[in-house]
Amino acid sequence: MPASPLRRACLGALLCILAMGALPAAAQTPQFPTKPVTVIVPFPAGGSTDRHLRILAQEASKSLGQPVVVENRPGAGGTLGPGTMAKTAKPDGYTITLYTLAMLRMPYMQHTNWHPINDFDFIIGLSGYTFGLTVRADSPFKTFNEYIEAARKAPGTIDYGSTGVGSSPHLLMEELAINAKVKLNHVPFKGNADMQQALLGGHVMAQSDATGWDQFVDAGKMRLLVTFGEKRTTRWPDVPTAQELGYGVVSTSPYGLAGPKGMDPAVIRILHDAFKQALYSPASMEVMQQLNQQPAYRNSADYRAWAADTYVKQKPLIEHLGLMAKN
Repeated sequence: MPASPLRRACLGALLCILAMGALPAAAQTPQFPTKPVTVIVPFPAGGSTDRHLRILAQEASKSLGQPVVVENRPGAGGTLGPGTMAKTAKPDGYTITLYTLAMLRMPYMQHTNWHPINDFDFIIGLSGYTFGLTVRADSPFKTFNEYIEAARKAPGTIDYGSTGVGSSPHLLMEELAINAKVKLNHVPFKGNADMQQALLGGHVMAQSDATGWDQFVDAGKMRLLVTFGEKRTTRWPDVPTAQELGYGVVSTSPYGLAGPKGMDPAVIRILHDAFKQALYSPASMEVMQQLNQQPAYRNSADYRAWAADTYVKQKPLIEHLGLMAKN
């Protein structure tokens, strides 16, 4: 006996429901984001990192269809904000963080309640810094060698500021001091902006930092003595590198974005795609040119692999500098 129209309609609806249930999870795209996304920047507002991340947030919000809000949480050399996020934020993609090389060093130097690899999901590698040492324009140090010679003559009295203990600007100077056989006096700050004001105010002799000092150098308020890349910068071609001066230190300190462990891979992909597009946007490329930076893009898997490999390689450096935490 032929099925009635009602029975055929019920069977059709049942088959549709069963077919939908059989779809693989990967084919189901999450509705994300449905509210603003917060990006933690673990440095004060106004520095080079903050300048770049604010542009990236602005550009990524266009792809995501929701505001991307930058929240500054400075402290512990750029590790306080990410470490706190890893232990307290929900892994839903709505709170992510800037992840710097300091995250792969701090656990060797201090006992932390977070693990730099196991407690994070890696989203995207973005860029790297141009580091340099600057002094005030009226400083008696006209060259970097003069600065080092002063430290040689008066050990422990020639100081410099950095963005915190364990930060790349700190460790590259400590490594250089060991290579040069001098003792420098390190003065840690919470971030770029307060350190620059301390230098301009005459409270420290020099600052080791990424190119947040660019505007002061170009305005004639600071003098750039040395940079720490593999080659001289195109923006300041007359300034030598530490490597060419014979100090054996090269540092670019790549950075990117990470979230708390346990994020949905589909959400990671959405964030990755939005920030990759933002990275190569005209606005981002312009600010990176101002900071003398280049894109250092890594996809999520490559960024995690880089972090895991770099974490292992940091231990000998920390041991060499005598900065390992005591048991």
